[in-house]
Amino acid sequence: MNEPWHFYAMSVMYAFAGVMHFIKPKAYMRIMPAYLPFHKELVLISGGVEILLAIGLCFEPTRDLSLIGIIGMLVVFLLVHFYMLKGEKEGVGVPKWILILRIPLQFGLMYWAYWYL
Repeated sequence: MNEPWHFYAMSVMYAFAGVMHFIKPKAYMRIMPAYLPFHKELVLISGGVEILLAIGLCFEPTRDLSLIGIIGMLVVFLLVHFYMLKGEKEGVGVPKWILILRIPLQFGLMYWAYWYL
């Protein structure tokens, strides 16, 4: 446990986000781009991947692979963020300024993961 506290915060954050995919899958399915098939399956798979990556952060042998996986996952999730900017229906009632703010936040999360590589 010589790592900084925020490294463990990252792991908890992604584990929580992944678990929420299983607890509230409909919330995530509402924001899935229409052009992607199998919305429920993709939501559950992405939640499982988030949980696995969060666990991988906790172990030295899998840490770098998990960090790279997190960065890749966040890049893929940009599809959802940009899709939600498309219109009111796609934005599911979230104010436009929040949707716009999520884009640089996503890049900040990528940088946070990159910082540990």
